[in-house]
Amino acid sequence: MERLPRLKTSDHYPFLLLHVGTNDTAKNDFEQITADYVALGRRIKEFEAQVVFSSILPVEGKGLGRDRPIVEVNVEVNIEGEMTYSEREPDENQTISEVFILVGFSYLTRLQILLFLVFLVIYLVTLVGNLLTILLIKLNPSLHTPMYFFLLNLSFLEICYTSSVVPQLLAHLLVEQKTLSIAGCAAQMYIFTIMGLMECCLLAAMAYDRYIAICNPLHYRTIMSGQVCAQLVGASWTIGILVEVAQTTWIFSLPFCGSNRIHHFFCDIPPVIKRACTDTSKNQIVVLALSVLFIMSPFLLIILSYICIISTILKLPSVEGRRKAFSTCSSHLMVVTLFYGTALFTYLRPKSISTPEGDQLISLMYTVVTPVLNPIIYTLRNKEVKGAFRKTIGKSISSHNQRN
Repeated sequence: MERLPRLKTSDHYPFLLLHVGTNDTAKNDFEQITADYVALGRRIKEFEAQVVFSSILPVEGKGLGRDRPIVEVNVEVNIEGEMTYSEREPDENQTISEVFILVGFSYLTRLQILLFLVFLVIYLVTLVGNLLTILLIKLNPSLHTPMYFFLLNLSFLEICYTSSVVPQLLAHLLVEQKTLSIAGCAAQMYIFTIMGLMECCLLAAMAYDRYIAICNPLHYRTIMSGQVCAQLVGASWTIGILVEVAQTTWIFSLPFCGSNRIHHFFCDIPPVIKRACTDTSKNQIVVLALSVLFIMSPFLLIILSYICIISTILKLPSVEGRRKAFSTCSSHLMVVTLFYGTALFTYLRPKSISTPEGDQLISLMYTVVTPVLNPIIYTLRNKEVKGAFRKTIGKSISSHNQRN
């Protein structure tokens, strides 16, 4: 950079070509390379020189570990031949008013079709599994109990939850322009966050149901009446809608500027807030506070419920009695572990250990993997659901034979 003024001849600078290549990506991390090239571009701009950022395609056979940084740096510093700036300077950067670009899995250029097929199969299995669970509970009177009433609502939530993210992900895997309007991004965040918080509350209600069933079985039907179950589900809906509508509306009231590229496959809260061109430290503190209050509070209720449940089970005199008692809540415990394990790690972990690729892999767990596992966990490990399924199939076959 010190030599740049000496390059000037008369009133013009020579045409400058800056190259992003494998040597850069092999020696430095992605953030450092991007920061260096952005700083270099700004410095050149100060001298009113003309510059083009050149890039190379990933090298055949070098592997994803070598290809990914090249693609990511190219994305940041060279978009259709124009420099884009990652740092936020509201007086210089153009306000984002129309669309975001969801980078997602763009760096896996050769795996787009394979990822599409994998995610499509998982999504279809999720829809079929949760719809079958809902139908089985509705069609079998033996499953008209509080536990299965909550499971029915959980299955409905899972369908809405995964459908707010996966169809858009599938579409973006097939196109080059992975754009999403700001209104569409807001709508996605509304649905995703509402369903996510509702699931936290609903899992807590299911833990309370198991607590009453095991610790106070004689009064179970009295305490867990249909009215109480409906109130618990209604409270989950109310908390989810009120809290997340307020939070998401607040987030999208912020001005967005600078690069419109979001390093994620959907509009999650942390990457969207990063695109704001104002000081978001207070917003991030509020998001963290809401996460602790409305995610940790149900989680603590679940922990307390299971402490009481385990204490009661261990006091049972027979081994068979303890085994049956544990089996009634093992499915719920597995679902809680899957959902809360990934959610807590995502929203409460330090920024120092966060990477875009790691964030996306963790997000896949609770947006794609968990919804497909829930119906499998509740059906394969549950004799009542398997029995109801066999009865339903038997009735359908019998009805079909009588018609013929």
